Amino acid sequence: MRRTLFFFLSLALLASGAPKPNFIIIFTDDQGYGDLGCFGSKTIKTPNLDRLAKEGRKFTSFMVASPVCSPSRTALLTGCYPKRVSMHKGVLFPGSKHGLHPDEHTIADQLKGAGYATACFGKWHLGHHPETLPTSNGFDTYLGIPYSNDMNHPDNKGKPRGGWAGMDELWKDPESTLTKWKTPLMEDEKIIEVPVDQRLVTRRYTDKSLEFIKANQDKPFFLYLPHSMPHIPLYVPDDVRDPDPKRAYINVIEHIDTQVGRIVDYLRESKLDQNTYLIFTTDNGPWLPFKHHGGSAGPLRDGKGTTFEGGQRVPCIMWAPGRIPANTTCNTLCGTIDLLPTLAALSGSNLPADRKIDGLDISKLLLGSNETPRQEFLHYSSNGNLEGIRQSDYKLLVKKGRGRKDQPANKGQVMLFNLKEDLGEQNNIASEHPDLVAKLTKRMEELDAEITKNQRPTWRKE
Repeated sequence: MRRTLFFFLSLALLASGAPKPNFIIIFTDDQGYGDLGCFGSKTIKTPNLDRLAKEGRKFTSFMVASPVCSPSRTALLTGCYPKRVSMHKGVLFPGSKHGLHPDEHTIADQLKGAGYATACFGKWHLGHHPETLPTSNGFDTYLGIPYSNDMNHPDNKGKPRGGWAGMDELWKDPESTLTKWKTPLMEDEKIIEVPVDQRLVTRRYTDKSLEFIKANQDKPFFLYLPHSMPHIPLYVPDDVRDPDPKRAYINVIEHIDTQVGRIVDYLRESKLDQNTYLIFTTDNGPWLPFKHHGGSAGPLRDGKGTTFEGGQRVPCIMWAPGRIPANTTCNTLCGTIDLLPTLAALSGSNLPADRKIDGLDISKLLLGSNETPRQEFLHYSSNGNLEGIRQSDYKLLVKKGRGRKDQPANKGQVMLFNLKEDLGEQNNIASEHPDLVAKLTKRMEELDAEITKNQRPTWRKE
C-alpha cells in the first residue's frame, strides 16, 4: 500500500509542472555484478554506493545489450540494439575509421532539445573522429579518453606486457602510466595530453563533473560520467594507492566509490538531490582472465565477452530522494537500452517519431512499480551475432560452432535456463522443453530479421 501511494505521488509530481529533473548517469567499465557491498561483495567496501542503494532502488535484473564496450555504450545512449545502428561488431580501436553516426538520436540529443545543459566526462569509445565524438552527439562539452585506457595513440602499438602478470608489473610501478602508455586525453574535439596520467583520471572526471553541476545548478542538466576504470590497466592516485597488486581491483572500486560520494555530497549540500535522478551501473561484466585485476560476477556465470548472465547482467542503483522509493529492489527485466525513453518521459519530452528504437519507457519501475513493458530481451555476442533471447524467467542461448575451415559451421550448443530457479545457468533444460526451444528460437530470429532489415549505417571516414 505504501509503495502504491508513493508511486501515485511521484506521478503527480511529474504532472504538476515542477522544474525539470536533473539526470546523472555514472557508468563504470568492466565492473562485475558482485563488486559492490550492496550486491554481495565481502571484500570491497563501497559505503557511498551502499547508502545510495538504501536510499534508492536496486535493480537486480538489469541488462546491457552487449558483453563488450562499444556496442554496450551504443545501446545506452541510443536506446537501440547495437545491430540496429550497425555498432554491433566488437569494439573500436585507435585505427577504426567508423563510429556512431551523428544522425542517431542520443539521450544527450533528447535532453539538449528539452533545454538541458549536457556534458560527458570519461570514456567515450564510440569513435574518435570529430564526427563521432560526444560534441557531435548532443553533448555541449567533453573531457576524457576517447577509447579504452589500454589503447595507445595513434595506432595502438608499443603497449606493455599484457595478462594479469603484466598488470601486476604496472601496478607495482605507478609511473608506468607515463612511461609505458600513450593513452590520449581529449577535450571536446582535441587531444590535450599524451599520455594522460591515468592515476588521476577518475578524480579528474569527478572534478569536471562537479564544476559542471555547479555551473548549471540553476537549470536542468544531464551529466554522463563513464569512468575509464576498472578496465585494465588499473591506476589510482598515489595518496590512496595500496601497493599490493592483489588488491588493485579493490583499490580502484573503492576509489570510484569515494568519487561517487563527492558528487552525492554536493547534491545533498546544494539541495539538488530533491530534483536529481542518479543512475549507477556498468557497461558489461568483469574481465575474468585478469584475475585480481578483474572483478567478480557474484552468483552469475562467466563474465565479459559472453552472453551468460555474468557478461550482460550488471549491478544498477537508481536514486532520487522523494521520487524513487527508498530501500527497495526491482527484480523485473529491464536494462540500459530502456534509459533513453525513460529519461524522455521523466523530463516531459517526446521522442522523435522518425526512427525506431528498441528501448521502452520503464519510468514506472523507477517510481516503485514492478510492472514493466519489457517482456523479452535479445542476446548478441561480442562480435554481434544473434545468440539468444530471454522471455520471462526463461533464457535460450544458441552458441554456434565454428567447425573446420573446410566445413560449414555446425548448429552448436542449445541451452535453455530457468533463471528464477537457476540464476547461475548450471542446469541446461533444453532437452526437457523442445517446444519452448522452438518457440523462442523462432521469436528471436523474427526480431533479429526486423532489426537487420531496418539496420541504419554507422558514420565512416572516406
